Amino acid sequence: MRVVLIHGSVGNAEAWAPVRPALEERFEVVAPNRGGYPPGPSLERIDFERQARELAPLLGENAHLVGHSYGGVIALLIAAAHPDVSSLVVSEPPAFGVAGGNSDVAELVARIVELWEHVPREPRAFAERFLGLVGSEVRLPDPLPRGLEQGIRATMAERLPSEAEIPLDELAATPFPKLVISGAHHPAFDAVCDVLEKRIGAERAVLPGAGHSLARAPGYAERLLEFLT
Repeated sequence: MRVVLIHGSVGNAEAWAPVRPALEERFEVVAPNRGGYPPGPSLERIDFERQARELAPLLGENAHLVGHSYGGVIALLIAAAHPDVSSLVVSEPPAFGVAGGNSDVAELVARIVELWEHVPREPRAFAERFLGLVGSEVRLPDPLPRGLEQGIRATMAERLPSEAEIPLDELAATPFPKLVISGAHHPAFDAVCDVLEKRIGAERAVLPGAGHSLARAPGYAERLLEFLT
């Protein structure tokens, strides 16, 4: 059976490297590089709705769908439109609209919007601020490799995920099992994951130790494999 892994921002599909060996023993693993990310060409604009439409054909028949961060928002949209997926796993999707009344979410969204409205032209300056906001454990090399610089510029081109309208009722009505994972490092992400757990009928896991870089969290690969099997 196939597992489709959708990566988040800054890095490309290589972000899934910590979990691929365990998954590849049991599944056909498909981990695309989203449009705008290396090694593909750069894009001036990246939109989660468009990428959900572009990536959905990778599901084939009855694939498991796993998304992290921005890729988690995309995965939620794909799953709502394709209720024949085998399962859905999302790790800290910045679907902040589902928890808009939460003060921690409102504060983080305001800071992200401010960053996007005053985007630093220098990729390193942007990435350092962005990674600090979301709690990523990624450390930027100096100088930036060309691929990483392109990934940062792709992030700068992304439509704000807080604008995503997640069809919670449609997801709740789907028959496949769901798992929502957070890293216990930021109350805004915890709040979003708590809402998703309740509203779409998902299992919930909390895996601290790697911040927002959840594929690196202790026990992540094991918990993912346990759920998928």
